[in-house]
Amino acid sequence: MDFEQPDRYGNRRAYQRAGPSQVPDRSNKVCFHWQAGRCSRHPCPFLHSDPPQTVLADGAAKRGHLQGHVSRNPASAGAPPPSKWGKGRAGGKAPGKICNYFLAGNCSFGDRCRFLHSWFMSDSFSLLTQLQGHQKVVTGIALPSESDKLYSCSKDESVRVWDTQTGKCVGAINMGGEVGCMISEGPWLFIGVTNAVKAWNTQTTTEQSLDGPVGQVYALTVGNGMLFAGTQDARILVWKFSAAGNVFEPATSLSDHRHAVVSLVAGAMKLYSASPILQVWDLATFQCLQTLSGHTSVVMSVLCWDKFLLSSSLDNTIKVWVSTDAGNLEVAYTHEEEHGVLALCGMLDAEAKPVILCSCNDNSIRVYDLPSFSERGRIFSKQEMRAIQVGPGGLFFTGDGTGELKVWQWSSKQNN
Repeated sequence: MDFEQPDRYGNRRAYQRAGPSQVPDRSNKVCFHWQAGRCSRHPCPFLHSDPPQTVLADGAAKRGHLQGHVSRNPASAGAPPPSKWGKGRAGGKAPGKICNYFLAGNCSFGDRCRFLHSWFMSDSFSLLTQLQGHQKVVTGIALPSESDKLYSCSKDESVRVWDTQTGKCVGAINMGGEVGCMISEGPWLFIGVTNAVKAWNTQTTTEQSLDGPVGQVYALTVGNGMLFAGTQDARILVWKFSAAGNVFEPATSLSDHRHAVVSLVAGAMKLYSASPILQVWDLATFQCLQTLSGHTSVVMSVLCWDKFLLSSSLDNTIKVWVSTDAGNLEVAYTHEEEHGVLALCGMLDAEAKPVILCSCNDNSIRVYDLPSFSERGRIFSKQEMRAIQVGPGGLFFTGDGTGELKVWQWSSKQNN
């Protein structure tokens, strides 16, 4: 539409020319103020809803869209899939919108807000309670066997003890420095601190300080009767338990990594360690069997599930590794996220179906079915959630960067 020069009375004539309109089309633009929950215009010239989806015209592009975030590894083209990885709903359930102001604790609209005020989105689990006490990021959560206490550790230099019946903090232990990680095995509690690993027996109250680490201990795991610690100085320290003396004795040190070891997992007589790279170790000989290449950034977490190894990275992917006939591990599938994946935790839901929780650096946890990677829900927090722990009776726990723990419960009834 063009306008002529105004006449002497200030009037203009408008002429509609052939071809596309020169006036900006607002019909498919979403109102920025509505998205922020504070549009006061009535009527508003912009949409107060999500824009309509554009139909993909190109067949190949459409197929790529429908595949969601799960893709087959090109390197394994022609080989049959080892399992049903990535065969679920592409993209899973369409997520709603959580109010960012609610997450930050300062939404002024309250119940009138257009966005969800919730810490999760799922019909498969629910939030039971929140435990507050730590002042910095939670780095570990543990539940020793036959104990009615929940333990949590933090960079605020403390280990807190929680009563599992009341949810009250019944003790806080000053560790004298930042706590990097914590696990439990049977009645034993292992705590990674600077330059040491603390071993506590929660039944006999036996304590032992395991020396050897240099710098912060970032990862701990147990396998084949041994305790493994991943340290800041790029080593993996190994202790064996002596039943005669009821103590842990140094066994060996593995030093093929060049950077801090941030994640460890043991399974099937092998140890898997994560630094910027992944390495596989034989637990019988302590020899490095294979260095796994595939991620393009730092590997943050490793997880054994069934006959598979899963690894997550800051390259926004989760890779599923499978053993070949030759005994080496190769990538079978790659699951893509929009953000870096900080931690993985596998568990069973209320119906004993395997699921995986993937903590991302956008302050959320994605929950997926295995092996399909169909999305079951999301968990949100004010800051990153690096600590996830499975509990008894369908419970699981998360700890975030603010120092808060949340207790979750799987629901046996699903409304899909």
